[in-house]
Amino acid sequence: KGMKVLVDARNKLNIPWEHSANSENGSYILKYDNSMTLDTRLFTHYAPTLYNLWKDSGIRRAFERRREFQLSDSVQYFLDNLERISRVDYIPTNKDILHARKATKGISEFTIPINNIPFRFVDVGGQRSQRQKWFQCFDSVTSILFLVSSSEFDQVLVEDRKTNRLEESKNIFDTIVNNLVFRGVSIILFLNKTDLLAEKLKSGETSIRWFFPEFTGDEKKLNDVQTFLLEYFRSAKRDPRKPLFYHFTTAVDTENIKVVFNAVKDTILHRNLESLMLQ
Repeated sequence: KGMKVLVDARNKLNIPWEHSANSENGSYILKYDNSMTLDTRLFTHYAPTLYNLWKDSGIRRAFERRREFQLSDSVQYFLDNLERISRVDYIPTNKDILHARKATKGISEFTIPINNIPFRFVDVGGQRSQRQKWFQCFDSVTSILFLVSSSEFDQVLVEDRKTNRLEESKNIFDTIVNNLVFRGVSIILFLNKTDLLAEKLKSGETSIRWFFPEFTGDEKKLNDVQTFLLEYFRSAKRDPRKPLFYHFTTAVDTENIKVVFNAVKDTILHRNLESLMLQ
């Protein structure tokens, strides 16, 4: 599916093929039916075509301009690892599983015991069509973990193809952090996808200043951009007494998440203890 998007984008952006033979390969991929079940046999059949297309500078140039169209963040990882994952004896690694992304639809609930204490997590879809389901989950909630894709400063929503994704995230954050219902609830902000943000800044293909003219730092420095993004979201909070906990994260980095998760666990337990003492 990701390669179909890239081939289609290359066509629409009028980027020339490096190798003319890939014109036929591209047409072949565009005919792929997304509703088909992609089993091992079918995937190994398409793998050589995908491999040749991914090596073509025309597809690479389209990929560099991915902010201009909708492409999953995980496409590059799997295409870079195509030779390994297309083997018939392929078994997914933990890293592969972490890079496998799918939009959350509906509401999912998980109870995870941590040091013999049950933590109940409720995962809600962030897309516009999913938001009306949120408030039925917020009864007796003690903490809200709000995730932001920090690398999406130059991308627009799938739903309307014009609203900046970070602006949309900030508007949602505003309604949550300032909601009186959550007065005693700890809000923990995750500015996620640090790895992709760093990669994007290093590429020089885009600049945060194009989309946020108020940015005054060095557009190539990760720390400057992260500081700006934190203040961008912090400015939505109207009550100066309400604390805002935050973390810069890379969800696919297990060591980073271990450290962050321990800090989040301590924050949640500490805030719960405070609320119990006030009752």
